[in-house]
Formats: sequence, structure tokens, C-alpha cells
Amino acid sequence: MATNSTVDHELAGGARRSVVLDAIIALVALVGLADAVYLTVEHVTGQSVRCTVVTGCSEVLSSSYATIGRFPLAALGAIAYFTVFSLATLSTFGYTSARKLLALLVALMCATTLWLLYVQAFIIQHFCQYCLLSAAVTLTLTILVVINQVRQRHARIK
Repeated sequence: MATNSTVDHELAGGARRSVVLDAIIALVALVGLADAVYLTVEHVTGQSVRCTVVTGCSEVLSSSYATIGRFPLAALGAIAYFTVFSLATLSTFGYTSARKLLALLVALMCATTLWLLYVQAFIIQHFCQYCLLSAAVTLTLTILVVINQVRQRHARIK
């Protein structure tokens, strides 16, 4: 039979893991933010981005898919990553509504990422290493958020 102290210890351990996951999510979001800010600055200043791993950055970043009107898509990414960082930080401090918004935002980002990967592969037929980094970051965020959500639900069931 579990005692109250055993139950409290298990809940504290679950909460601690959740805080660690939220902190990791915030740190991963900073990688995406740095990538998106770099691309935004290069776009706004008219600089050409140099690809070192794959070829095709110019084709991707100069395509009509790189902007929404005159607004660089990378700037939207920077806003999204900053918001993920902020929500994960709030979630770390116990704001449960921030965790719900975080899950929703990351789901939208994941769907957008899958669309943009499709665009690169089948429409533009070129890949941009910075866009691929952003995709990897977003997919990592998605996995971390799903793990965190599952752990939260599992902890509530116990």
C-alpha cells in the first residue's frame, strides 16, 4: 500500500521531470530562434545566404514561398520560436495554461514544417540547410511536447 509520502514523492518526481522537459524545450527553441533571426536579417539586408552542407539555399530563399507578401517567412518563424521559448519558460514555473498553448503552437509549427518540407522537395526541388535545421528543431520540439503531454496525463491518472 502506498503511503502519502510515497505518492507525494512520485508526484514531485513527475513534476521535476516536467520542469526539466520544459527547460529543454525552451533551450531547443533558442536554436530555432537563432536560425530564424539569421535568415530574417539576411533577407532584410538583401544578403545572399551561403549553403555549406547542401546546395539550393538561394533557390529556396528566393522563391515565392519564402515570403508572405513582403513579410519574410523566417521572421514568422522567429516570432513562433520566441513564443515557444516564452511559453516553455512560463510552463517551467507552473503556468498550466502556457503548457496548453505551447502544445497548440508546436502542433501548428509541425504542420507548417511538414508543408514546407513538401514544398522544398516537390515544388522547388531544392533544399536549404537552414530550413532543414528549422525543420529538425520543430520536429524535436514536437517530440518533446508530446512526451511532456503524455507524462502529464499519466501523472493525472495515477
